[in-house]
Formats: sequence, structure tokens, C-alpha cells
Amino acid sequence: MMQIIKPHNIIHPDVRAFFTTKVPSNPEINSGLKELLRHIGISENEVYLPIQRHTNKVMILHDDFKPQIADAVLTERKGVLIGVKVADCVPILLYDKRRSVIGAVHAGWRGTAMQILKTTIKIMQERFNSSTEDILIAIGPSIRQCCYNVGGEVKEAVYKATGEGDYYHRRNNKYFIDLSSANRIQVLSIGIPEQNIWQSEYCTFCNPERFHSYRYTKNSNGRQGGFIIRLLSESSARLM
Repeated sequence: MMQIIKPHNIIHPDVRAFFTTKVPSNPEINSGLKELLRHIGISENEVYLPIQRHTNKVMILHDDFKPQIADAVLTERKGVLIGVKVADCVPILLYDKRRSVIGAVHAGWRGTAMQILKTTIKIMQERFNSSTEDILIAIGPSIRQCCYNVGGEVKEAVYKATGEGDYYHRRNNKYFIDLSSANRIQVLSIGIPEQNIWQSEYCTFCNPERFHSYRYTKNSNGRQGGFIIRLLSESSARLM
């Protein structure tokens, strides 16, 4: 059955943040997610997932639930579960503990090269008056440096956006990149405190029994996800 991974840094009575493993009997996460929604006490109509296209577009969710092309979502609304689906890319959750803003980001190599996480934080600062010291970030399971070999063009694009760091190395004329750590380095560079960041150690490619991996299964359409919600009531908060 689908399992839940809870980042230990996003802890608040009115907020639930979690990443999922895959559903063994279903290539998509929908069946397991429906069970979670029942526990939280919200309907499928109160879930918002953007149409992901490896962009750097960040949308702010108000009242219009019509799916839009974006790879990051921000909202102040209560009772709405927002999230992203992934199968090797990096799922990232954000919570401004002072302004009560939540966010979900999908960062593949293109999004990382376009600094989508930094862009999301900049929009939080501009639109919600967020401060870096108040933003908590959880970086979920993704393909890691041990398994993610890329060409020189991809390495250079990510390097240009990130700078030096231990997120890449060269072996046998191949580059190996850790997009999870690249995103971590990027947000550290703009003032997010290190203690505000939680980073999963799981590699999706190394753990095919737990996670869908696009590279491992060679184009599988299965997904897991990262989700966050501001709960409507304390009764809902006790359910997860």
C-alpha cells in the first residue's frame, strides 16, 4: 500500500505536509490519495494539481480551480490540498510559518536550471511579504547523484544556475548530478537558514520497490507526489 513520508521540519497544528511512495497495484497515486482525502475530510474537488510542463511558472491559487500550466503553486487558502506529481524529479514543499502560505514545487533539471524554487520564494516575498527566516522547505525523494548521469549541456545549465557545490561529479566521462542538493544550495544562497531545510535521503532509482522512477522503468507513467494543506479544523489535524 502507499506509504506516507512526513518531513520533520513542517510541523504545525493546522498544516499537513507529506510525500507519498508509489501504489503497487496502481500506476498512479489516485487510489491511495482518495483514502488520504477521506481521512483529512476533504473531497477531490478540494485538491489542486497544476499541469506540469517543466516550466518556471509559479501560480497563486485563489478561487479558480481550473488546471493551469505551472510547476509551482502557492496559496493562503485553507482546506485545499496542493501538490505535484513526480517520478524522478524533485518534489518540494514550502510553508511560511508566519504568513501561513503553503507551496508545492516540481523541479526537474530544466526547472532547477531555471531556478524555479528561487523564483517561488521571490514571489512569496513580493506577494505575501514572506521572510526567508520564516520559510520552511521540505525536499522529497528524487533520483540522486548516484544514479542520475547527464550530458555536458544539462550539467552546464544546472551549474550556471547553482554554482559550485558537491551536487555533481564526473566519472568515466559522464556527469552525475543531484538535483535535490542543487535546489538546496540555491535556496541557501538567498538566505534560507540551513535548519529550515529538510531533505529526503531516498533515491527513486535505487528504490524501485517504493518509488516510481522514469529512468529505472524506461518511460513508466507511474507517479508519486508531494502534498501540503492548511487544515480547516483541529479535528482534521488529529487524523494524520
